[in-house]
This record gives sequence, C-alpha cells and structure tokens, in this order.
Amino acid sequence: MDQDYICGDWGDVTDWTQLRVTVALSDLDELTAIMSMVSNNLQIEDYSDIDLKTCYGDLIDESILNADKTIASVSVYLPAERNVAETVAFLRARFDACGLKPKKIETVGVKEEDWANSWKQHYKPIHIGNEIVVVPEWEHYEPSAGEKVITMDPGMAFGTGTHETTRLVMRLLEKLMPRDAEGIRNGVLDVGTGSGILSICAAKLNPAARCEAYDIDPMAVRVANENIRKNGLEGRILCREADLLRGVPEHPRRIICANLVADIIIRMIPSLPPYTDPSTVLLASGIIVERRGDVEDCFRSHGYEVFASEQENGWCALAVREERK
Repeated sequence: MDQDYICGDWGDVTDWTQLRVTVALSDLDELTAIMSMVSNNLQIEDYSDIDLKTCYGDLIDESILNADKTIASVSVYLPAERNVAETVAFLRARFDACGLKPKKIETVGVKEEDWANSWKQHYKPIHIGNEIVVVPEWEHYEPSAGEKVITMDPGMAFGTGTHETTRLVMRLLEKLMPRDAEGIRNGVLDVGTGSGILSICAAKLNPAARCEAYDIDPMAVRVANENIRKNGLEGRILCREADLLRGVPEHPRRIICANLVADIIIRMIPSLPPYTDPSTVLLASGIIVERRGDVEDCFRSHGYEVFASEQENGWCALAVREERK
C-alpha cells in the first residue's frame, strides 16, 4: 500500500466511506475541481484564514487553531455500493494527468482489510446499451442472444462500467463502431485505458477489430492486460505504457477512445492529426457538462467537429470527426 494512502476506522463498518485528500494550500482549487468529478457534495478543510488575534480561543477547538495553515483537505462521502478502490484510482489518474501531488489520501469508515473488497457485493452484471453486459468475474451470468459479455475485475484501476464516463463511451461505441472487417481495418486506439474496458468492449463489438491500449500508470497496464486475458483477447489487444500519445505509432485509426478529463483532452487535441483521417471517430469522455464548451471549442479550432454526444448525471461524452467542408 502506498505510503501516502491511509485507511482509518470508525469501529464498526458504516454505510458511508469518507474519502479525504490533502494537498498544499496552493493546490486547493485544482483539487476541489477534480474531487467534484466524484461528488458535488464536498467538505473542504482550509484553516489558513483563522487568525489567533481575531478569534476567541475558548470558542474554537484547539486542534483547529493549531492546524497546519499551509495545507488543505477535501472530502467526499461514498455509499457502501461505491467501489472505493476504483474511485481512488480514478482520482489518482486525474491527479497524475494534472501534475497534482497529494500529500495524503485517506479513507475512514471501512476496515483496512475490507476496503478494497467490500464494494464487490454490490457490483453485479451491468447492462449498457442494447448489447453490452459487464460481468464481474466472480458472478455467474447466462447471456441472452446477441449480448456481448465483458468479464471484469478492475482491481485498482479505473473502469468497471459503473461510472458515467465509462458508460457514455460504451454507448457511443455500440452506436458508432463499424461491425465489418473492412470498416475497422485501421483499428482502435484507447488512450488512458485504465482497466482496459473500452478496448475490450470494442473488440467484443467487432470480432475483426485490433486494438491498442495505453496508460501512463503501470498498475493500470497490469490490470488491463489481466482483464484482456480473462476475456480471451490477448491476440487482439496490445496494452502498453504511454503518456497520452507520446510514443504511440503515428497512423490513422478508425476509432479513438479517450476517457480522460477536459483539460487533458484539450492538451491532447493538437497531437491528434497523425492519428486521424476523414473516417476516424474519436470518442472523448470524462467531461463535466460545464466544460463541454471549452472542449468543443478546442476541437473546432483544430479542424474537428462534434457530430454526436451522450450525457448523464452532469457528465458528457462527445463523438468527434474531422470537419467536413
């Protein structure tokens, strides 16, 4: 377990888990923006403006008066059915992408030996769109005719199909993925693959699809390769480490998936031209609705257009192609 990760205990396991992240005070605004991707109900601890000269000490807890004024914390509260491990992995990926270095990540309310597994009792087969069913590897599921089953154990990587950002891309994939061999001959590129779920989904939707999946996090690459193996797709999905598109072979792909975050998508857009042609469909997700305009404007300024989208619970995913004259 990482040195900066601490799991606390309130005694008996509760129905809620507090996830608390501490950063340097100068990083508080950026942390708040990222944590709001997990929940809109945030608890912020910032004692930098408490002044002993203007406070009555007997009315304020001594621990607050003595708190470190150079750091701040943001907490969210997760229900029992929420995968804490996946949420931490989701946040770590966003922190890494933005260069944010938390001083501490803590959970309180779940016993240390249980926190990574307690959510599994709530993680059941999930139907996405008309064809896709995501099934935990510990669950037995009999598929109906035409269903594409994805077997998953996300481990410590992001991507179970329970989060809106993942579901939105999978719905667009189901609608826009070519189903013939010729239509997918340029293959699929998955940037920031996490658990590998989007590459696996693409490979299941078209048996002729060849996919490349990349992630900056070595742990995510290990988890993705294990999920690829569990789905019998070792020969069709190549998964390696990469920082966005850096080092990724330059040639157009038929489908590009990028379930990231608005600022990282914006950072990646100028690097896209070697990877796209008029047939390419890029699926961008991890975008809060308030940032949709920023992302669309950046695509437009680089010669791309949004032609379809999906939205759920304050998140949106965009289907993008080269602008048609």
